[in-house]
Amino acid sequence: MILKNLLNFISQFFKVIFNQSKNFYLNSNYYDKKISKVENESLVYKPSPHLLSSLIQYQAKKINIDEISTKNIWDNENLSTKDFKRLNNFYWFFSLDLKSSKKNTQLIISNWIKKNSKYNSRSWEFRLTSKRIIAWLSNHNLTFEESNRDYQVQFNGMIQKQINHLINEINSSELKDDKIIGCAAIILAGLCYKDEKNYLVYGINLLKKITKISLDNNGLPKSRNIKELIFYLKYLILIREWFKEAQIPIPELINESIYYLGQGYAFTWQNIKCDILMNGNNNSKNSEFDHYLKRFGYKFKNDNKEYGGYAILFDKKISLVMDIGSPPASRFSKSYQSGTLSFEVNSNGKKLISNCGYYDNEVLKLKKLSKSTAAHSTLIIDNHSSCLYKKIGKTEHVVNDGLKVLKKDIVFEKDYWKINASHNGYQKKYNSIHERKIEFYPKEYKFVGTDEILNKKTNYNIKFEIRFHLEPNVKLMKTQDKKTILIELEDEGWKFNCDKFDINIDNGLYFGNKNLYTQNQNIFISGITNQQNESIIWHLSKI
Repeated sequence: MILKNLLNFISQFFKVIFNQSKNFYLNSNYYDKKISKVENESLVYKPSPHLLSSLIQYQAKKINIDEISTKNIWDNENLSTKDFKRLNNFYWFFSLDLKSSKKNTQLIISNWIKKNSKYNSRSWEFRLTSKRIIAWLSNHNLTFEESNRDYQVQFNGMIQKQINHLINEINSSELKDDKIIGCAAIILAGLCYKDEKNYLVYGINLLKKITKISLDNNGLPKSRNIKELIFYLKYLILIREWFKEAQIPIPELINESIYYLGQGYAFTWQNIKCDILMNGNNNSKNSEFDHYLKRFGYKFKNDNKEYGGYAILFDKKISLVMDIGSPPASRFSKSYQSGTLSFEVNSNGKKLISNCGYYDNEVLKLKKLSKSTAAHSTLIIDNHSSCLYKKIGKTEHVVNDGLKVLKKDIVFEKDYWKINASHNGYQKKYNSIHERKIEFYPKEYKFVGTDEILNKKTNYNIKFEIRFHLEPNVKLMKTQDKKTILIELEDEGWKFNCDKFDINIDNGLYFGNKNLYTQNQNIFISGITNQQNESIIWHLSKI
């Protein structure tokens, strides 16, 4: 223990020294001269701002730049971190009224350059810089058109200087999302400035490296994170549309990656039109992205019943979703949740049985809680999760000891559906295998679930719970005989029962909406095993 603490201290000491040295270097005149070596080339390709409509949240009311103080906008030192980032990424330019004065818009950029001409850690933060470049170039009709030569030299020089900084820093950036946005900014600069300094070649090679590291052989994120899948798809389509509009041949890497990511998007969203609250996902606005895809002629289709570690069976009214995939490797597991064999049921576009979603904000306890098995509609043994995590840094937990999915069996027929799978996440500690079988009878609108705790050795008296989470708007009521729980889902009624074990209603937390939490309820079965192989059978049927 003493040796371990000593090694951690030494590691942290050298990390602090490295960060201080790096910060000194980035703020030096030498570094400023290094990234200031630019060519005074002008814009050749001028991207259309509407290509970013899948990534931008437009304000309903357009902003008139003439109503903003062009002198004092950068003098406010008391902005919150959130407002500072919003102001300095310039994505608010996409909400400018096109009748705004070009002169005043360009004056705002000139004033920003005067204040931030040299690197500083706050306004030159990696993602912020990447977005700012994209915003400036995409809004060229206001930021560049009808400007004088001196301004154009200043504008083009600052774009290239920031790109040089991104190239210098992109390999040390730890976040995959930041790398993709930075890569997009570099590629856009390469298209806009005649591949100045081989930005385009560098950007494409970088994109190839990122996709190779982050995507599996099927072109899906190794994290198994649905939100990340959609993020990659949006940026790759954006990059493809830039190439297309610039009339430059589209690299095959981009087309191929979009195809496979599109397969994943069709499978996890378009087939059922409901968000799957598993492995870092939240409720989304994917319907808006669907409109974007339709407008630009993208069509994806996936008729598989299993894809990317998920099983999905559906018809026009009901969908059954189960996580039957093993955890990702530790380095890709920052947003992974211990929900193997968890399931969700959607009825007529409404979520009947849910998971709790993922909390990715500053409250570490809630973030850790949302990663646990208890936040999923699945089985928990003795209050332990099916995976063990280790803490890295101040806010992240990654998989330290995962599990293996041992078997899978999927049946999809007109009058009978079945998903059957098992995992060994409880084997080391309890010598137990969890096997789940969910059957659905479409004519009767009836689900029959069987959760088995299969003990490798005689191991009685294991405490277990099986939780079935519901969204906050769903109402529950236990009948007087205490054997059935009634579920009110808007205009639908369902009933839940389990004859052999106790069923109850418990309060919980719901993280389905990004960075928010609210109270919800869950049904739970609880008991103690009294035989070597215990079967817990439950029923969920429409009234």
